Amino acid sequence: MPPQRPSREGAAASAPVEDYTLLVRFAYLVLPSAAGRGRRVLAAHALVQRVLAPSGSGEYPARGAYGGGREGLPAGGAGRGRAAAVPRARRPEPGGADPGPGYARARERLLRHALRPPRFGTRLPRLLPGIWGLRVLPHPGGCAELALDQRLAALSPQGRAACVLRGLDGLDDAGAHRVLAAAGAADPAAALAEADGVPLREYGPELFRSPEFDACSLRVRPPDLARRRRRVRTGAAALAAAAVCGLLLGPPGTGGTAGGGAPGAPVDPARLERAAPAAWETAARRDFSVWPARGALVDDTALLGRALRVWASPGERVAVSAAPGTASGPPAGPARLLFAGEVGRARVVLLHDGLRAVRYSEPLREGSGAPALDFARTDAADAVSAAALVVGRAGGRVRYLTAPWVREVSAGNLLAPGAPDRALVRDASGVTAPLRGAARGRGCSAWPVMAVRDAEGGRRLLTDLGELTPARLTFGPPDAPADATGREAGDLWARTACALPGLRAHGVREVNAWAYARQRLPEANGTATWLCTRAETWRGDGVRVSARFQAPGTRAGVPAAVVAEAEDSPACGARTPRVLAGVMWRSRAGQWYALAAGGGPFRSVALSGGVRGEGPGPVLAVRAPEGVRAEPNGVLADGTRVGALR
Repeated sequence: MPPQRPSREGAAASAPVEDYTLLVRFAYLVLPSAAGRGRRVLAAHALVQRVLAPSGSGEYPARGAYGGGREGLPAGGAGRGRAAAVPRARRPEPGGADPGPGYARARERLLRHALRPPRFGTRLPRLLPGIWGLRVLPHPGGCAELALDQRLAALSPQGRAACVLRGLDGLDDAGAHRVLAAAGAADPAAALAEADGVPLREYGPELFRSPEFDACSLRVRPPDLARRRRRVRTGAAALAAAAVCGLLLGPPGTGGTAGGGAPGAPVDPARLERAAPAAWETAARRDFSVWPARGALVDDTALLGRALRVWASPGERVAVSAAPGTASGPPAGPARLLFAGEVGRARVVLLHDGLRAVRYSEPLREGSGAPALDFARTDAADAVSAAALVVGRAGGRVRYLTAPWVREVSAGNLLAPGAPDRALVRDASGVTAPLRGAARGRGCSAWPVMAVRDAEGGRRLLTDLGELTPARLTFGPPDAPADATGREAGDLWARTACALPGLRAHGVREVNAWAYARQRLPEANGTATWLCTRAETWRGDGVRVSARFQAPGTRAGVPAAVVAEAEDSPACGARTPRVLAGVMWRSRAGQWYALAAGGGPFRSVALSGGVRGEGPGPVLAVRAPEGVRAEPNGVLADGTRVGALR
C-alpha cells in the first residue's frame, strides 16, 4: 500500500519541538507591536501553540479565533485559563534554509492566521498563557534592534511577514512570494515591495536573530505594584460608589502609570535641574553635568512630564533599550535636562542623572508609533567622552547633540584616510545634520566617523556603534594613546575599521588600535603588520582584546585577520601594555611558516608545540609543515616569561 501524503494539518503538528523557539521568534516579529512587548510575547506563544496543536476538525483555526486583538493579535487575560506547556528543548536557529517540511507547514499556518483580520463572534477567544502577578519581557537590545522594530511596526501585516521571511528565514523573493501566496496574502508582490523599505544591508539577519526578538528567553519583572495597589483600593471604593471609582482611577499616563510613576520617583518637570548656559566655561570639570538645557521644547512641561513618567515606570508599549551594564530603573533624585526638541519625526528629551544619559522619544503624529526609552552609562565621563550624544536615528542616518565646548564638527570616512572631511552643519541647539551610519551588511565600503574640535583645538574621532553614546577612536601604544588623527592613524584605521561591527551594542567607550610590530616575511614576501585592538567599556568589564595579522598588500576595507582574542584581558591596556600572538602563514611559493610577534619589551620570542624555534627580539619566523599548531611564548627584558594572548 503506497504511503499516504500527510495532511497540511498533520505536517504542521509534526514540526519538531526544537522548532518551537524559531516559530515563536517568527510570530513575535510578525505580530503588531502596538499592544506592548509583554502582551506580544504571550500572543506569540499562544499563536504557535495553537499552530502546533491543530483543531479536531482538521481545518485551520477560524477567523477571529483569538478574539479582538488588533491586526489579529490574540486577546485574553494573562494568567487566566490553562495554557499548553512550553517545550524545553531548543536548538540553534537555522540561517537560510528551512529546517524541514514540518516547520514550513507550521509557518504557513501561523502566517495564514496572522494575516487574517479578526472577526468577532466566530468563536470564543482562547486565553493567553501567562504568569499571575508577573510580567515577561524579552531582553532589551540596542538602538539597532529598536530601529528595526520601529521599521517593522510601520509596515502592514503582510509587509512585516515578507520582511521576516527574508531577514529571519533567509528566503529570496521567489521563496517569500510562494510562502505568502500559500498563506493567503492578498498581494504578495505588494508585500515584497513594501518590505524593500527595510533593506537587509542595514538590517541584516543578525538583527532578526538578536535576543531582543527571542520571545523564549525572557526577563521576569513585577507589574506596576503601585498601580495594582491603586486598583485594589479603587475597586473596593467602586462597590460603594461608581462615581468615586472614576475619579480615583484617572487617565493612564503614557508610561503606563496611573497618575505619576513609581513611588518616590521625581516626575515633576519643575524639579528638573538645569545648568546655567555658561556654566561649562568656568567649570573645573567638563562633562554632562555642565551641559545647558537646549532645544525649542525645554519649557514644554507636558512633554517633560511624559518623559519623566515613562522613565519612572515604562509601560508595556514603551520600547526600552539599555547598553550592557546599564540600569534602566527610575532616577534616585531630580534629573538634569539636557535637551528637548523635535528631531526628524519625533519629539526627543535627553536627561542625565549623574550616572546615565537617557533619551525619551515619541512620534510627532499620535498613533504612528510607541514611545521609546534608551539608556547609556556615562559615569566618569570627561570633556571628550561627553562631547556628543545620539539625539536621533532614522533611515540609516544618525544625528548628534554636541557639547557646548565643541567648536567644529566634520564628517569623514575611515576607509578613505586621504579624503578631506566635509563640514557638518549644526543648528542653534547644537544638533548636527544627519550623518550616514555604517552599512549593516556583508560589505564594508565605508565607515563614517564624526570629527569634533574643542575650544583647545584638539581633534577627536567619534563613531556610532548603535548606542546613545558614540565611541572614541584612538591609536598608538596603550600607555600613551593618541586621537586617531593624522596620516599614520588614518592608514591604520583604514585596515581596522571593518572590524568595528563586532563591537555594536556592547557598551563601548573607546577603541584603541596599536600597530605593535612589523615583521619582514621570509622569501622576500614583504612586510607584515601586527595589530592589537582594545575596546574599553563604560561598565569596566566586557573589555574585548584582539591581535590581528595584516599581510602585505591588503587593500583598505579588508580587515586584518584575527589570530587571537580575549575578553577582560589586561593585554594591550594601560596596565599591561604588551601582547604576544602567532599565526601560520604561507609564502607565495607555497611554503608554510609559523610566525610570532610581541609588542612591548620582549627580549626573545619562542615557539613550542608542533614546531619549535627561538630567536632574539620581538618577532620570529620558523619553517613549518602544513597543519601543525605552534604555541608562542616570550621573555621580557626583566626575565619574565609570558604566554600568548588567549
